Amino acid sequence: MNHLKLIASTLCFMGIITSCNSKEACCEAENCTANATDAVIENIMTRTSIRQFTDRPVAADTLEQIVKAGMAAPSAVNAQPWAFVVVTERSTLDSLDAVHHHANLKTATAAIIVCGDMAKTKTEMDYWVQDCSAATENILLAAHAYGLGAVWCGVYPNPAVLPEVTRVLGLPEGIIPLNIITMGHPAQSPAPKDKWNPDNVHYQKW
Repeated sequence: MNHLKLIASTLCFMGIITSCNSKEACCEAENCTANATDAVIENIMTRTSIRQFTDRPVAADTLEQIVKAGMAAPSAVNAQPWAFVVVTERSTLDSLDAVHHHANLKTATAAIIVCGDMAKTKTEMDYWVQDCSAATENILLAAHAYGLGAVWCGVYPNPAVLPEVTRVLGLPEGIIPLNIITMGHPAQSPAPKDKWNPDNVHYQKW
């Protein structure tokens, strides 16, 4: 996925309101909308888990934009019960790899740990896992749009991994790590899986 194409298409889409002052401009805007839609759908459909990375670091401003994308996710009653730990130091990545054997952090140059902040929950019915999962998917898609590779590695509620990740990151009480998103410039390019299965879809009723 060419991330410049996605970003340009999105900016074009955002500018439609001011550009549509003539029939010709409106036609251009319609084409721009189609291009933006195609780019977004392509980004979703081509994202796949990446577990091997080059040694090229991820730029700090790119990581910030990716976390911003995470915070743009929906959340129940707009509680936004998330917190993020961005890790780029090799020693901390190695320490996390030692306690999470499936996190594939040996070659990663960055990781984002998505956490639930229990102080931000607002309802008796606890939706922080769903909210932080939505943020996680936004992060994965944003990373892919920037040409990065990433993989979602679960932490909560694994009783063996959860306290160890908490210890390595020095997380305070009430901050629960949901997952580790391992990230970097991809050293592999596996084909995305076609997960479409019409048997899983029901209309109106089961």
